[in-house]
Amino acid sequence: MTSLDKPTTEDTSADDAKAVTEAALFEAFGGVRGMVETVLPGLLFVSIYTINKDLHMSAIAALAVSLVMVVVRLAMKDTVKHAFSGVFGVGFGVVFAMMTGNAKDFYLPGMLYTLGLALAYIVTAMAGVPLIGLMLGPVFRENLSWRTRNPGRKKAYTKASWAWGLILLGKSAILFPLYWWADTTQLGWVLVALKIPPFLLAVYLTWVFLAKAPPPIDVFAEMEAEERAEEERKAAREAETENGGATTTGRHRRP
Repeated sequence: MTSLDKPTTEDTSADDAKAVTEAALFEAFGGVRGMVETVLPGLLFVSIYTINKDLHMSAIAALAVSLVMVVVRLAMKDTVKHAFSGVFGVGFGVVFAMMTGNAKDFYLPGMLYTLGLALAYIVTAMAGVPLIGLMLGPVFRENLSWRTRNPGRKKAYTKASWAWGLILLGKSAILFPLYWWADTTQLGWVLVALKIPPFLLAVYLTWVFLAKAPPPIDVFAEMEAEERAEEERKAAREAETENGGATTTGRHRRP
């Protein structure tokens, strides 16, 4: 193998950074299982409603499957944040639909949440505090260090937040007219179809931006190193004091 064939340190570092980014995004957004938990309740609702037009049965089935997914995660001692968010979303949808008697209102809380999230991504990106950075900072163990100490990373988070905001805004622009003009089954199937593709596109763009950005500053490692250094300094001072005391005692005992 020639020197040109050997992987360089920069290539290895870049590959490591991409791998870390992939793992962090997978953890933050729930991976395949999180996507299933997001899609399944709505899919079950629209499937049952399409068959029998029974709002109560559709709503109860969607809520029941959400609760089952939480129980499964608890039994497996796994993180339940994605499953719980699904339960709350489905729960609000069930309450809205039951109160109004309009099956389309099952989807309204989720649609409003998507619109609000789109605006939050855009507003925070414009304000210089991109929401995606606030979300992923703790995952990458960098917290908010990217704001003042890592401008390249802040730029990547800003681009990613714009991507998320515009993608979700485009999704809302499709769904809200359908809420007014389409029937429940049409809205439901379009909404199910739009669950995963926009999400995957936003995650992919986030990965692209972050993979090209400087690596995160591990503030937790810095704090741990500072604590160790402080302990070493303290131990050195104590040893100095003990040695000084022993020397003084020895002088006093000389004839």
